Amino acid sequence: MTISEVSEKFNLSPDTLRYYERIGIIPHVNRNKSGNRDYSEEDCRWIEHIKCMRGIGLPVETLIRYVELYRQGDEANHARVELLIEQRKQLLSKMEEMNRVLERMDEKIERMSKQ
Repeated sequence: MTISEVSEKFNLSPDTLRYYERIGIIPHVNRNKSGNRDYSEEDCRWIEHIKCMRGIGLPVETLIRYVELYRQGDEANHARVELLIEQRKQLLSKMEEMNRVLERMDEKIERMSKQ
């Protein structure tokens, strides 16, 4: 797939895709005879995974570390799991805070609706 096709498929700009590749959170993308990026299904799976992780707020630095651990192979599985567990804890904490804010907002809406 071309960068334009991947950009459209994942709703990411070509610049974002190039950036992700440059910083190493998308493995090196092969190029065709003309020198243009030629994304494989494996590349697309990485992009989908990275987009998901970014969507829940994982910092780029964490994703870089995750990919580094992935490239180390099975011996780094435990470290990858620990990284994901820590990120999960942080996500749950954020969700709890958002739920508190949502409850306050609902209360305010209810009070204002009765006026």
